[in-house]
Amino acid sequence: MGIGLYRILHVRMATTERDLYLILGVERTASDAEIKRAFRKLAQQWHPDVNTDPAAQERFKEINEAYQILSDPERRSRYDTFGRAGVDGGTGAGGFEGFGGFSDIFDAFFGGGAGAASARRGRPQPGADLRYDLRITFDEAVKGSEKEIEFSVLQPCETCHGSGAKEGTEPITCPQCNGRGEVRSVRQTMLGQMVNVSACPRCRGEGKVIESACETCRGDGRTERKRTLRVTIPAGIDEGHQIRLSNEGEVGPRGGPAGSLYVAVHVQPHASLVREGTELFYEAKVSIAQAALGTRITVPTVDGEEEVEIKPGTQPDTEIRLRGKGVPHLRRVGQRGDLHVLVDVVVPTKLSKKARELLAAYAEESGESVEHGGGGLLEKLGLG
Repeated sequence: MGIGLYRILHVRMATTERDLYLILGVERTASDAEIKRAFRKLAQQWHPDVNTDPAAQERFKEINEAYQILSDPERRSRYDTFGRAGVDGGTGAGGFEGFGGFSDIFDAFFGGGAGAASARRGRPQPGADLRYDLRITFDEAVKGSEKEIEFSVLQPCETCHGSGAKEGTEPITCPQCNGRGEVRSVRQTMLGQMVNVSACPRCRGEGKVIESACETCRGDGRTERKRTLRVTIPAGIDEGHQIRLSNEGEVGPRGGPAGSLYVAVHVQPHASLVREGTELFYEAKVSIAQAALGTRITVPTVDGEEEVEIKPGTQPDTEIRLRGKGVPHLRRVGQRGDLHVLVDVVVPTKLSKKARELLAAYAEESGESVEHGGGGLLEKLGLG
């Protein structure tokens, strides 16, 4: 089920943004692997499923956003060059996302901006992007699934069909700008005449005005309604990944195009498997006797339990690799990672009298000293 829906703001105050490297606790020279390890460590600490601190959800969102930018080489490069201005708002050359050309960049610094420039051309303003946080199980992330989500969204008004005008009327051409969506003013400067172009204040750059507003939406052309969508979760998706659904966000006012819906995926940790990309890790605990004599144990996999052989004489920290038992690759159809079984030989902390006698007999047969301070087998095992 979802845990939140947010409108994505495209304009932020730079002075309030924390450094992304500082958020993840890494140096600016950190490698991709170091960034990934830092993210996973922090995600496990602050994931709302395991951390009951009221601030955990906001902290987790901050960590996830930092990782989304720094794990993408192109976005990281733009962030290193331009800061947050280089990555907020989408993708584009040189960090100026959403600008249409030199005039738009000029307007952005001298009283306009990409949105205003678009409006001054008489085009309806686009709607906002939305973010939906979706929690799924470990099994759903590995195998893929379909989830039904419900959220509130601004959609075209059913009374005026998105025009914003009262039923039986239509928006008219703005008399102030004659439908251009912009007004021009000329002023004298030391360098001569300077022409200033700005959005028409009457129609707000749309080129049309409404004389009689729709009573349902009050001229906005939109009303808030509940919406249900089925979202396909691809096999192999991981914590922090986002699924972009174009044109599924909010529609713009008075017929403007819809934004996108970003489904941010949060995966519940597995009880005994640890994931690193497409690789899975399982710590198998065996006794000294099992490691020395050999045995067969059952280990969990994403496809069910599987029997694994522990060969006689297996040493601590031995790794047994089960190929193709890991997580599917997102972009390599048919390929999967591996499951790594890490053998942990458990030394008993308490022995019965019989067990101690048998182990002492084994040590004597092996010619090993078990006297206190002699550095024998039992002392090494913490049993002397």
